[in-house]
Amino acid sequence: MNSYASLCDDFGVSTYVHSKLEMPTGRETVLHFFEAIQKAFPKMTEFEKRSDDEFLLEEDRDSGSYRWSSLDKRRLCSGFVNPPSLDDADAHNERILELAPFHLDLSGMQTESMDVLYYFDFLYQGNHDEVVAEALATGTPLEGLAQMPAARVLHYQPTLMMSLDDACQLQCRLSVETRTTAYQVRTGNFSETPISVYFTVRQFWGKQPFKTFADSYHNQRRILDELVNSYVIPNVISPLAKTISAK
Repeated sequence: MNSYASLCDDFGVSTYVHSKLEMPTGRETVLHFFEAIQKAFPKMTEFEKRSDDEFLLEEDRDSGSYRWSSLDKRRLCSGFVNPPSLDDADAHNERILELAPFHLDLSGMQTESMDVLYYFDFLYQGNHDEVVAEALATGTPLEGLAQMPAARVLHYQPTLMMSLDDACQLQCRLSVETRTTAYQVRTGNFSETPISVYFTVRQFWGKQPFKTFADSYHNQRRILDELVNSYVIPNVISPLAKTISAK
């Protein structure tokens, strides 16, 4: 069972491989790659060409839990939205990472970095930035400024990036994305949209110790779990969920 799903409205695990060179976008290569993915995951039937160099294959979104994979000019992406378990997300992401070198001629030499991330979405109909500031700025030096009389918070999207090794080859990034506009604050007409919390572990390639993308993915997922459980959930996810539920 996916324990993270109970903490938010939507939870996802995604992987992004960033290339130094352009990815192949020829019709035959692209179709063979996505057909191989579809063979591994037969429910991935929704194929879309979004532009001349961006392609997407995914499952039906209506179920609320679905796999997806995309290919664009310099990036291979995959993910699982609301996976039944983290093992299911791992099986999906790792399989695509295993297929990519054979079908896309994707090698370590051309790879710049690989991201593995968790994201937590919280649906909220109100001032996103105000509720994030209330949840995360309370008790900090910014609390007084955010609570000035007659003032309204218009932008509060904290971001923190850190190196996890001496060479800065392994990094992590926490970011909060809000979707409220100044017009909505001015008129009081808010739509129900998600506040997103992203936590990413990035491995730069070249001097990393892993022989395959799947090996690196396994290590990055392990680090994600450790940091999310130790720091992100108690200090970001739980306070934000509690503040939203109190509204």
